[in-house]
Amino acid sequence: MFKGSYVALITPFRNGKVDDMALKGLVDWQIDEGSHGLVPVGTTGESPTLTHDEHEQVIRTVVEAAAGRVPVIAGAGSNNTDEALRFTRFARDVGADGALVVTPYYNKPTRRGLIAHYEALNEVGVPIIIYNIPPRSVVDILPETMGQLARLPNIVGVKDATADISRVSWQRMACGEAFIQLSGEDATAHGFNAQGGQGCISVTANVAPNLCSRMQQACLDGDYATALDIQDQLMPLHKAVFTEPGLCGAKYGVHVLGKCSDEVRLPLVTLSDDTKAEMHTAMRHAGLIS
Repeated sequence: MFKGSYVALITPFRNGKVDDMALKGLVDWQIDEGSHGLVPVGTTGESPTLTHDEHEQVIRTVVEAAAGRVPVIAGAGSNNTDEALRFTRFARDVGADGALVVTPYYNKPTRRGLIAHYEALNEVGVPIIIYNIPPRSVVDILPETMGQLARLPNIVGVKDATADISRVSWQRMACGEAFIQLSGEDATAHGFNAQGGQGCISVTANVAPNLCSRMQQACLDGDYATALDIQDQLMPLHKAVFTEPGLCGAKYGVHVLGKCSDEVRLPLVTLSDDTKAEMHTAMRHAGLIS
């Protein structure tokens, strides 16, 4: 089920509040543009600054707006296992197709702690994608540990943001070919797929959903030459989006397209003028604006 271009969906705000109407519009637009799935309330959805009620509101809104047209993987991670269980149960109960659960950050659990964390979440009974992002969480789930977790029936895949493309092969050997491997790095997603990955949970897809879905579909079809042409079209945008925190770049790009405000919550701020100019140049290169 979880293959292709999954957008790490931004959470639009208006005057400090979640903008439900804009969020529903983004869901429809993403689906119309070809995104294979939606991932609300990950880091790109500003989960660190949403209240628990807002977090659940966004999941519910996206699931209801998607209405079964594409899968929804709800962000449900925390460095507090009880909190992660709450969000994962909520995602299950409102009809999300899966949950994205980041490795616990800041408190640095041991390997045994990581295994216990995901064993507890496995019991919720919804498919879980592990989000492994050592630059943010400090801890790293190594392939041999991933292989142990993959034996749990509801641990079905990984969003890999290690930036180590060789991990795909080691994880396939440890976890088996049925274990889903999704890139968490837009700029290396082509190489990740060539190494054996099956898609990407993409920040750039907020701004360029059609290009990202076409690139991912070409990879799934084994047409890596076409995929590379599209990736070359996207590369300046990948760079521009991440010049400052990626969600700020993505939200600004969506704002330029007239889909929502570029409002973000502190401690993040809107883009500098220099980065806005870089975004415009990259969006023109991608053919998104004239």
